[in-house]
Amino acid sequence: MELADRLAIARSVEPLITSARDLMDQQCRLIPEAVDALRASGITRAAVPLEFGGPQLDPAAQIELVEEFSRIDGALGWCAMIASAASYSCGFLQPDSAKRWFGPTDACMAGQIHPTGQAEKVDGGYVVSGRFRFGSGIAHATMVLAGCLVSENGELIKDDRGRPEMRTVVVEPSKVQVVGNWDTGDLRATGSSDYILDGVFVPEADTYDPAGGPIRQEPLFRFAPLFLAPHDGVPLGIGRRAIDEVVALAEAKGVPAFGPRESPKLRDTVQVQEAVARAEAELGGARALCYDAVGDLWSALQAGQRPDARQRGMHRTAMIWAHEVARKVVNDMYDVASTTAIAHNGTLDRLHRDIATACQHRVVHTRVYAEAGRLLLGLKTGDPTL
Repeated sequence: MELADRLAIARSVEPLITSARDLMDQQCRLIPEAVDALRASGITRAAVPLEFGGPQLDPAAQIELVEEFSRIDGALGWCAMIASAASYSCGFLQPDSAKRWFGPTDACMAGQIHPTGQAEKVDGGYVVSGRFRFGSGIAHATMVLAGCLVSENGELIKDDRGRPEMRTVVVEPSKVQVVGNWDTGDLRATGSSDYILDGVFVPEADTYDPAGGPIRQEPLFRFAPLFLAPHDGVPLGIGRRAIDEVVALAEAKGVPAFGPRESPKLRDTVQVQEAVARAEAELGGARALCYDAVGDLWSALQAGQRPDARQRGMHRTAMIWAHEVARKVVNDMYDVASTTAIAHNGTLDRLHRDIATACQHRVVHTRVYAEAGRLLLGLKTGDPTL
């Protein structure tokens, strides 16, 4: 399937999403038709190898798909991003296990790799317990990821340097208790609630060491932080939608005029003209930087090279910058739309809240600039996601 066909699948669900936003907010989950579109587009198995029947999409294609889903709806795009990023787990699992989990065409993973749980070593596997945060898309997932610290006889296992051993486990959704505590300003339909595993046995084959490197050696898996690339698409899509909304509004909305002359349209005002031009330049620049940074990484990986410090630093810098720029663009579009923007659950109101929520994610937060800057300055970073 060509990328154009995948993008067409995304666009086909837009009318349904538009009419179902309030329902999705109330239920804190996507409607079934939206989930079907995610699966049909291939984004939920984005990194799954062709060998397992997956699409094995290159990073730029993943970003573009997430971008389009995010333009349609922020929560939809967020779920697309999470599933795309999570699909990289198939490269860390043993082949038989990877095929069993990711081979089905409806495969979709949710969960957290951050090790907040405990995996007690037992014969044949681990007994896992813990509470995990932000299970975005868990309501439609076919498997759930959970990061743990490993223990034996109740004691944490540490290496020679005193670092605890980690294990990431994959379980069926039926073994997970969803807390249902996701209550935010927006991105509500992501259903990013906490989830709990309580004494769940997980076979060794359904686990992997996240610090141990991938088993697969295709370019997609040679640089572990590449799984973060789909994040780029979320702010780019939200920003694009904000500009489009104002352009459409500017053609339809009149501006009060004093005296007998005819009321001008919003588009006739210098403020709106300048704001739209600036927004297009700002978002377009951020978008170009994202695709350029990811393309540079991808070229190195395809050539069998490990990305250098500058490529790694620019990858994350571009990602953070895209979020920062999109937030400004949405704020500016919200401003020029004036009273139209303040309607509760109106499109601009929702976009305003969506981008604010998206920017709080720890991997795109502005505080990560410093670590990216260390790489650009030739210094080492302690951030494993860089």
